[in-house]
Amino acid sequence: MKIFSNKALLKDILRLSVPVVLTQVGHIVVGIVDNIFLGRIGKTEQAAGILANNLYVLLLVFAIGVSYASTPFITNAKENNNVKEQANLFKNSLWLNMGISVLLFLILFFSSGALRHMQQPQDVVNLSIPFYQVLIFSIIPVSLFFTCKQYCEGIGNTMAALYISAIGNLINIILNYALIYGKLGLPELGYMGSAYASFIARLFMGIGFMVLVFKSPVLNAIKPWFSKVSLNYTTIWKLAKIGLNSAMQFTFEVAAFAIAGLMAGKLGTESIDAHGIALSLAAFTYMFSSGLGSVSTMMVGKFLAQDDKTLLKQSVKTIFQLVILIMGGFTIMFLLLNTVLPGFFTKETDILELASRLLIIAALFQLFDGLQVTAIGMLRGFEEATYPTIITLIGYWGLALPIAWYLAFKQGQGVMGIWSGLLISLVFVALGLLWRLRYRLKTL
Repeated sequence: MKIFSNKALLKDILRLSVPVVLTQVGHIVVGIVDNIFLGRIGKTEQAAGILANNLYVLLLVFAIGVSYASTPFITNAKENNNVKEQANLFKNSLWLNMGISVLLFLILFFSSGALRHMQQPQDVVNLSIPFYQVLIFSIIPVSLFFTCKQYCEGIGNTMAALYISAIGNLINIILNYALIYGKLGLPELGYMGSAYASFIARLFMGIGFMVLVFKSPVLNAIKPWFSKVSLNYTTIWKLAKIGLNSAMQFTFEVAAFAIAGLMAGKLGTESIDAHGIALSLAAFTYMFSSGLGSVSTMMVGKFLAQDDKTLLKQSVKTIFQLVILIMGGFTIMFLLLNTVLPGFFTKETDILELASRLLIIAALFQLFDGLQVTAIGMLRGFEEATYPTIITLIGYWGLALPIAWYLAFKQGQGVMGIWSGLLISLVFVALGLLWRLRYRLKTL
């Protein structure tokens, strides 16, 4: 079988994908940098950051998922040269996403006490609460960043988000060092410096991106129309129908991993840290296929708008080939370097040993994780929401969590059992979504 038979299409996909992938990776690098810095301070501080992020990310990904709805609609408007509709979609998605993020912030703000009732080590909980109370303020600028990102991807510009993300990550690295250790004339805040660094970096990314959208001549075609279009129920509801389902799909998966982290916390501080380290590495590789999934939404939406079934099917095939190559490479990397990679996060022997074992399981689900997130992106391009939501709900909450709990606590497999449950669910979700995508392609 000839790989990448359509070279021109491959080139187009790569042109769009590389900036998107780097942006997605850059977003997760913020958390990885925090994890590395906290690991240098101590295992309790590292566990506190991981625990705070577990609760925060549950609602953060919901906000991000809602923002994804606008991309296929903006792509369609772009293909039809309808700048007014692009402005209409951007303005209404902005208000929808900001409204959702403010609501989620209020829920997060009043839920910090929940950390005391999750059966986690008490010393970890005591440190995690103030960390969490700073972290939650970044949900609004992150939502703003993704609103702008999805608009830019909808019009085929994937570089703007990369520039903003790269600068934001540089700010986060510098501020982590400066605020934790009191360098560059800034106060020494210890482990809390990491929380403030993340918030400031994300604040820049959100506000900076909005300024770029309206000031850059490459992006500001909607500027003359922005004040003329109005908020309207029809557009908001159209975005909400796709966005809320997309948000639930993301939340089901992330919630499964977050709750798995809480299960790990019942096993001790070392289990929290090992789970957090392995998850950071798995999330890093996941972002490569997540980026391709975002591009697949753009490509499917574009060729549907053009009614070009041949190029649509070829783009689906090409993107899946890329995902298999990339995630297959990460599978080999995790298997070969499972004892090396955790060393970037901690020097604690017991944590290193456990994290290295978890990376073996992470290696086994790389391909399935990549396939499922790419399939979701393609189905989003078809503006399909219900079926992927049902599949992810069954896979992550109907299978992953019960199996993880049973293997960990009833079979005595500990955190290894938790990750085995996650592996089983990822296989199920990937196969279910691929079956649905195959059906959609056959009925074109």
